Amino acid sequence: MTHQQHTANVDCRLDPTRIPKHVAIIMDGNGRWAKEQGKERSFGHENGVNTVRQITEIASELGVKYLTLYTFSTENWNRPQQEVDLLMHLVVTAIEQQTPDLIRNNVSLTVIGDTQRMPQFARERLERCIADTAHCTGLVLCLALSYSSRWEIVEACRTLAVQVKNGQLQPDDIDEARVAASMVTADMPDPDLLIRTGGDLRISNYLLWQIAYSELYFTDKYWPAFTKDDFVAAIADFQSRERRFGKTSEQIQEKSDNQL
Repeated sequence: MTHQQHTANVDCRLDPTRIPKHVAIIMDGNGRWAKEQGKERSFGHENGVNTVRQITEIASELGVKYLTLYTFSTENWNRPQQEVDLLMHLVVTAIEQQTPDLIRNNVSLTVIGDTQRMPQFARERLERCIADTAHCTGLVLCLALSYSSRWEIVEACRTLAVQVKNGQLQPDDIDEARVAASMVTADMPDPDLLIRTGGDLRISNYLLWQIAYSELYFTDKYWPAFTKDDFVAAIADFQSRERRFGKTSEQIQEKSDNQL
């Protein structure tokens, strides 16, 4: 299928005015996919990198503004050291290799998480890639590295507590906006859509504050087998839903009518 044909199919299946601004993904199933191929887990991680490239491309083409990928959780530090070392090396090497493509596609890279736990070599190489793409103005590709939502919420609480202790803030001043501004995602809108691959139906300590009103989409496909068409199908499913944010259908329709 040519790029033009693919874009035409996308245009037919999707409403270009209702593309989610922010899509978050839990990339699950690398190890299980590799096992089904009779390979080591590392084979799944390596093929998962190609899926990241493909999904970043289609997200950018569709006009998604932010793509946040759960790349390495704080709980992943408990995996066998050999696998942890491999993942750290794989992540930074893949990003370095893809940086020219990111720049060519006007994609900027950012990272959220407790990056101080990462090996110095990985942290420094990531920082260089972030700096190299800082001038790009298209899609923001955000990697959640050494990240967990509970860690993030605890850090936000500590930040606010210090401000109260120093007299910069009164307890009554703490509201949802203050808490949101203390999160590592403060510069991004909340995800409109959360996708999880791999068949599990859970959130796994990912963006718990931010996904309060996100649409959730689960697929049995393992991450290395997740394609551009699968991503488009997830967007199409998102567009079929009515997002009420706690309101009634009638209120949503009335607001829509008033905007016409």
